[in-house]
Amino acid sequence: MTTSGKQAGGSAGTTGHVTLADRRQFLLGSAALGLGAAAGLAPRRARAQSRAEITFASAAFFGSETFGDLSNAYNESQDKVKVTYLNLPPPSSSTEVYQGLVQQLARRTGTPDVFSQDVIWIAGFAAAGWALPLDEYFPADKRADYFPGTVEACTYDGKLTALPWFLDTGMFYYRKDVLEKHGGKVPTTWDEMATIAAEAQKAGDVKFGYLWQGKQAEVLVCDAVEAISSAGGSILSADGKSATLNSEAGVKAIQFLHDTINKTKISPSDVLSWDEEPSRQPFTGGQAMFMRNWSYVFPIAQDPKASQVVDKVGVAPLPAFQGGKSSACLGGYQLGVNANSKQREAAVDFLTWLSSVETQQRIALNFGLGPTRANLYDDAKIKAANPFMAGLKPVFQGATPRPVTPQYAKVTLALQSGLSKALQSGDVKAELDATAERVDAALG
Repeated sequence: MTTSGKQAGGSAGTTGHVTLADRRQFLLGSAALGLGAAAGLAPRRARAQSRAEITFASAAFFGSETFGDLSNAYNESQDKVKVTYLNLPPPSSSTEVYQGLVQQLARRTGTPDVFSQDVIWIAGFAAAGWALPLDEYFPADKRADYFPGTVEACTYDGKLTALPWFLDTGMFYYRKDVLEKHGGKVPTTWDEMATIAAEAQKAGDVKFGYLWQGKQAEVLVCDAVEAISSAGGSILSADGKSATLNSEAGVKAIQFLHDTINKTKISPSDVLSWDEEPSRQPFTGGQAMFMRNWSYVFPIAQDPKASQVVDKVGVAPLPAFQGGKSSACLGGYQLGVNANSKQREAAVDFLTWLSSVETQQRIALNFGLGPTRANLYDDAKIKAANPFMAGLKPVFQGATPRPVTPQYAKVTLALQSGLSKALQSGDVKAELDATAERVDAALG
């Protein structure tokens, strides 16, 4: 990704940087316009035409509603801004989502005005000058309610270039009823998990022991980050300048994943072509003992219309290798404003609404996605709807990020290809050595 200087831009009729005072004036003026129209002082059509029009692009997430519904709710809540939602592919097709955003932002036309971005893209979008710095709109005191790690992930080169929206991490799903027949104790090590899974398969209780995501896609990197970290290893060195996935810990972790298919046989070979949904469906269909997936699965598992395992599913931290500790890959999408938007004030207003307490609560309830506001994990409605979510607070505070680098787009492609080859061939050490060389080249 090339880096270029940020072009100046502003809200309609202005140039340069918009101040907080300008924003307050904008909101006051918009409120006055709304009151005048409500009093019959302006025709309804004139009021509608006065609304600032912006676009919002986001990956499509699974839930009881869509992000298009969120946009419509915002439109109905006020009269000053109208949002048009641009639907991108689901996060399981993250490469396509990324490419779609890059194509739009690189044109520097101002479309989309607001976008959601995987946490791994923040550094690259900021380095390219496509993301508007948000410090003046969200000073330090307005960031205190968010998880500090998320604010850090939204910061590049000392500037806040994204606003926290929602978080996710990898989670360990299990069948409570089947586990009860095989000791009742949730496994904390990968070896324990493999043993119990094999026993459940042999007893005919389940068809599959362990489901995960081995497709050559971003989710494979997530699964690898968790496995390697739980063995005490990492993808990159601490300074982010060299690859370390071919360490002893890295080889051990990827070998274990390969062995779930070819040695312990607790995973079907199909997992090598599966991302989130294909791996979720057999689990909620009652065919599997254990599964690694994201938080969105839990509400589906509790829905009688979509699940054969209602009230039979538990969620726990992912296992670790002996002597290691559980690791959950940090995921989630955060919000950005196009640096070239011609409606900055309107974009920031919508951004603020999307990340508000009320909207984050709505997303948690209707999509099963974790809030970035720590206090929402004590929210009574969220606890009642998703009991497991209350326990996610410490998980999110200590989640493991994927490599943080402006070159992530190149790094992840090298990782996806190399990890896939290692899992397919079984020649794990040689393939990880070759992958490390490609990652080093991508890092420059």
